[in-house]
Amino acid sequence: MAQFDVYQNTSKTTRKSYPYILDIQHDFISEISTRMVLPLGKLSLFQNEKMKTLTPVIDYEGEELILLTPQISSIPASKLKDPVGSLEHFRSEIIAAVDFAITGI
Repeated sequence: MAQFDVYQNTSKTTRKSYPYILDIQHDFISEISTRMVLPLGKLSLFQNEKMKTLTPVIDYEGEELILLTPQISSIPASKLKDPVGSLEHFRSEIIAAVDFAITGI
Protein backbone atom coordinates (compact mmCIF):
# COMPACT_ATOMS: atom_id res chain seq x y z
CA MET A 1 0.00 0.00 0.00
CA ALA A 2 1.54 3.28 -1.08
CA GLN A 3 0.56 6.91 -0.96
CA PHE A 4 -1.23 7.99 -4.16
CA ASP A 5 -2.13 4.45 -5.19
CA VAL A 6 -5.43 4.19 -7.06
CA TYR A 7 -7.97 1.47 -6.31
CA GLN A 8 -11.16 0.52 -8.07
CA ASN A 9 -14.24 1.38 -6.08
CA THR A 10 -15.74 -1.95 -5.03
CA SER A 11 -19.12 -0.49 -4.01
CA LYS A 12 -21.79 -1.46 -6.53
CA THR A 13 -23.95 1.50 -5.51
CA THR A 14 -21.33 4.23 -5.98
CA ARG A 15 -18.93 2.77 -8.57
CA LYS A 16 -20.64 4.48 -11.54
CA SER A 17 -20.14 7.95 -10.11
CA TYR A 18 -16.91 7.26 -8.24
CA PRO A 19 -14.98 4.66 -10.23
CA TYR A 20 -11.76 5.00 -8.23
CA ILE A 21 -10.49 5.70 -4.73
CA LEU A 22 -7.17 7.42 -4.11
CA ASP A 23 -5.09 6.55 -1.05
CA ILE A 24 -3.55 9.81 0.21
CA GLN A 25 -2.15 8.61 3.53
CA HIS A 26 1.62 8.79 3.93
CA ASP A 27 3.40 5.47 4.10
CA PHE A 28 4.90 6.36 7.51
CA ILE A 29 1.41 5.94 8.98
CA SER A 30 0.98 2.25 8.36
CA GLU A 31 0.37 0.88 11.84
CA ILE A 32 -3.26 2.00 12.06
CA SER A 33 -6.04 -0.06 10.53
CA THR A 34 -7.47 2.69 8.33
CA ARG A 35 -6.30 4.71 5.32
CA MET A 36 -7.26 8.27 4.38
CA VAL A 37 -8.74 8.35 0.91
CA LEU A 38 -10.29 10.67 -1.64
CA PRO A 39 -12.84 9.59 -4.20
CA LEU A 40 -12.22 10.21 -7.87
CA GLY A 41 -15.51 11.09 -9.54
CA LYS A 42 -16.47 11.22 -13.19
CA LEU A 43 -16.12 14.88 -14.16
CA SER A 44 -19.29 14.75 -16.26
CA LEU A 45 -21.30 14.05 -13.09
CA PHE A 46 -19.60 16.63 -10.86
CA GLN A 47 -19.34 19.80 -12.97
CA ASN A 48 -20.73 21.91 -10.09
CA GLU A 49 -17.93 20.69 -7.82
CA LYS A 50 -15.17 21.96 -10.09
CA MET A 51 -12.75 24.36 -8.37
CA LYS A 52 -9.25 24.57 -9.79
CA THR A 53 -7.25 24.09 -6.59
CA LEU A 54 -9.72 22.22 -4.36
CA THR A 55 -10.99 19.69 -6.89
CA PRO A 56 -8.44 19.36 -9.69
CA VAL A 57 -9.36 17.50 -12.85
CA ILE A 58 -7.16 14.49 -13.44
CA ASP A 59 -6.88 12.47 -16.61
CA TYR A 60 -6.63 8.82 -15.65
CA GLU A 61 -6.93 5.88 -18.01
CA GLY A 62 -8.24 8.21 -20.73
CA GLU A 63 -11.08 9.48 -18.55
CA GLU A 64 -11.50 12.93 -17.01
CA LEU A 65 -11.94 12.51 -13.27
CA ILE A 66 -12.30 15.06 -10.53
CA LEU A 67 -10.48 14.75 -7.23
CA LEU A 68 -13.28 15.23 -4.70
CA THR A 69 -11.20 16.61 -1.85
CA PRO A 70 -14.23 17.80 0.20
CA GLN A 71 -15.26 14.15 0.44
CA ILE A 72 -12.09 13.06 2.25
CA SER A 73 -12.71 9.93 4.24
CA SER A 74 -11.08 6.92 5.80
CA ILE A 75 -11.71 3.29 5.10
CA PRO A 76 -10.33 0.06 6.53
CA ALA A 77 -6.96 -0.68 4.97
CA SER A 78 -8.19 -4.22 4.38
CA LYS A 79 -10.67 -2.86 1.80
CA LEU A 80 -7.83 -1.58 -0.38
CA LYS A 81 -6.51 -4.50 -2.37
CA ASP A 82 -4.67 -4.64 -5.66
CA PRO A 83 -3.96 -1.07 -6.72
CA VAL A 84 -4.73 -0.41 -10.38
CA GLY A 85 -2.32 2.49 -10.75
CA SER A 86 -0.73 5.50 -9.15
CA LEU A 87 -1.25 9.25 -9.26
CA GLU A 88 2.19 10.00 -7.84
CA HIS A 89 2.81 12.23 -10.87
CA PHE A 90 -0.08 14.45 -9.61
CA ARG A 91 1.47 14.67 -6.13
CA SER A 92 1.75 18.48 -6.13
CA GLU A 93 -1.87 18.97 -7.20
CA ILE A 94 -3.18 16.45 -4.65
CA ILE A 95 -1.25 17.96 -1.75
CA ALA A 96 -2.27 21.47 -2.85
CA ALA A 97 -5.94 20.40 -2.86
CA VAL A 98 -5.77 18.96 0.66
CA ASP A 99 -3.80 21.97 1.87
CA PHE A 100 -6.36 24.34 0.34
CA ALA A 101 -9.20 22.44 2.05
CA ILE A 102 -7.50 22.86 5.42
CA THR A 103 -5.92 26.33 5.17
CA GLY A 104 -7.84 28.07 2.39
CA ILE A 105 -4.54 29.07 0.83
